[in-house]
Amino acid sequence: MGTVTFDTLEATRRLRDAGFDEKQAEVMVRVLSDAQSQLVTRGYFDSKLESLEMRLILKFGAMLGAAVGVIIAVLRIPF
Repeated sequence: MGTVTFDTLEATRRLRDAGFDEKQAEVMVRVLSDAQSQLVTRGYFDSKLESLEMRLILKFGAMLGAAVGVIIAVLRIPF
């Protein structure tokens, strides 16, 4: 996954300037920092989507192969 930078010192300073006390600002920045680490990036999403696409293609191919096999078997049965 990609890394997003987050200036915790600057964020804490801006929160204090907006009226938060030191402890509130530090807790808020910690919460935001933890939440940021859980973000899903586009690259991660794209790789999961590609994996899903490949699995669907393989399953569709298997179903198509089975259908062709059934059709061939049915056509060879004498009526």
